[in-house]
Amino acid sequence: MEKQDISVSEDAKELEEVLSTYTADPEAERRLLRSIDRRIVPASMVIYLLCSLDRSNIGNAKILNSNTGHSLLQSLNMSNQQYLVALMIFYVSYTVFETPSNYMLKKFRPSRWIAFLMFAWGAMTMILGGVHNFGGLIAVRFLLGVFEAGLFPGMVYVLTFWYRPEERALRIALILASATLGGAFGGAIAYGVGKLDSAHGIEAWRYLFIIEGAPSCAGAVLVWFFFPDYPETVRWLSVGQRELAVARLKGVASLGHYRITWEEAKETLRDYRLYVHYLTYITISVPFSSMSLFSPTIVAGLGYEGLNAQLFTVPPYAIAFVITVAVAWVSDRYEVRALGCSISMFIAGACFVVEGALPAESFKLRYAFFIIALSFAFACIPPLLSWLTANLRSTGASTLAVPLNVSIGQIGQIIGVYIYKANESPGYPTGHYTNAGFLLVGGLAVLGLRVLYVRRNKRLEPGARQWRL
Repeated sequence: MEKQDISVSEDAKELEEVLSTYTADPEAERRLLRSIDRRIVPASMVIYLLCSLDRSNIGNAKILNSNTGHSLLQSLNMSNQQYLVALMIFYVSYTVFETPSNYMLKKFRPSRWIAFLMFAWGAMTMILGGVHNFGGLIAVRFLLGVFEAGLFPGMVYVLTFWYRPEERALRIALILASATLGGAFGGAIAYGVGKLDSAHGIEAWRYLFIIEGAPSCAGAVLVWFFFPDYPETVRWLSVGQRELAVARLKGVASLGHYRITWEEAKETLRDYRLYVHYLTYITISVPFSSMSLFSPTIVAGLGYEGLNAQLFTVPPYAIAFVITVAVAWVSDRYEVRALGCSISMFIAGACFVVEGALPAESFKLRYAFFIIALSFAFACIPPLLSWLTANLRSTGASTLAVPLNVSIGQIGQIIGVYIYKANESPGYPTGHYTNAGFLLVGGLAVLGLRVLYVRRNKRLEPGARQWRL
């Protein structure tokens, strides 16, 4: 690890020299933000949408055309326990490779590394369409986790190069909300692909993996050439705009070309408050994982069968997209990230409690609470991630803390794999109550962390940089 990348361009060095004297113009700053948003946010949303599709489509494949005996489990002669192992192995590799992947993003530049990951996971998804046994499924799912591991923490990390802390929650939400769109599109695509069952002697679930993996491979080429790296090096900003883009981040965010030092790494690893963030992320990862993987199964337990079970996963995710973005906007606009996160967790937790307590035959009422629970379970994540990045004080902390946060959160995602038990269909009380418990405990932890920051702010000297809430 080095203090600074020796390949920093001369332009970047010149920009740093003018930082101390540069005064921002609010109107120029708004124009700059619009330009940055156009380049980064839509591209990031599409990339993460494709990633979410390729990660969670196994949940659609599990029940696709099960009424005709052609689902993933039936074709590969797999048990439900083997299916859970296939889900879990993804998170094992995902956890192991997240932090190294974030370092590689810094080493090779965001555009190059993200494009590589994107092509690789797309290829793995397409290969899933050709597996013929449990062993093959396990091997490919493991590799899928390796290549998807670096994307989400990498995306959050890249935002710290371009946006101030108070600007991130909404952008993180838009990217994360793409996962909800992925769930919506995934259900709609699975519904259509299901009608291809047995075409040319091929099961529909194989078509599903091939069709959903191909766009990631193709999109990787565009990412390689057009995804922006750092504000101090891009050519689509004028010299003045690059000066402004860097100057407005001075003291509150990281310059992309700086690398983590050993001293920064040790300081980050010793910071106990960050571990409260990490442990809280576990509590939101349980419902995120279980909803992403088992929504089609849960909907099937709500009285919808066959291809209708795929179609009825669309409304919950579409509504979740709107709620996730709305919560993030309020959290950013009023700088209430802790409250936005905790209130969302309490609402989702309460809805999971109600859903678990309702009679199994109350299909419509359970579906309504499922929509609310899923929506707010997703909505609590962007404010929490934005809150973490807002309270990281250096580039080194961002490089290490963001992937550590998501990696440790994989413990929750692994738990989420096992909580919806096949023998509890259609009510799934264990799954709903487990989600509720983690969310309610997480909501309390967020409020406790907020109290810690409030007390720290009261002890700060006048003019010192405040901890953000």
